[in-house]
Amino acid sequence: MSGPHHHHGHHNHDHDHHSHDHSHGGHHHHGPGHNHGHDHMHSHVHANPDTERLHRLQALAAAFIEGFRKAEDKPAFIELSQVATRRTGSDGLTMHLIDAAVETKWQLGTASPAFGSRELVHLPYPAAMIRERETMTFTYVSLTERRDIDIITLLEEAQPKREKKGKPDD
Repeated sequence: MSGPHHHHGHHNHDHDHHSHDHSHGGHHHHGPGHNHGHDHMHSHVHANPDTERLHRLQALAAAFIEGFRKAEDKPAFIELSQVATRRTGSDGLTMHLIDAAVETKWQLGTASPAFGSRELVHLPYPAAMIRERETMTFTYVSLTERRDIDIITLLEEAQPKREKKGKPDD
């Protein structure tokens, strides 16, 4: 750089060099508007843990249903999957697994309360948004009680046991 150089009150140092290193104490600071992925990337990558857990349970349920359909020996599949064939009922009596049902559903829309009305607002889905989903229900009975339990509920009950395996006890 040659010729007169005017300072308009900005910097009071010589500009005869090419590098303008303004670091202080070896740290590189960025002002507002300087976004760098490594500083905040974590807040954009991870989804809600509850949503992640639900998606995981739904994936496990879908895999279970597919395996159950294909299994030639259904009782062996149930046993290998560690689905309880007995449960304790609310009155303490033993309930026995007697039925497993797979059902296909399609959610065609939603309905939610309307503001200032006792009526529901119905929002039908367009065809492209309608997805097939399968659910599986296990029926347990005792002399006094019947309980239908969804596969997701059974998986949720089994999840803490699976997560603890291989980890030392507290």
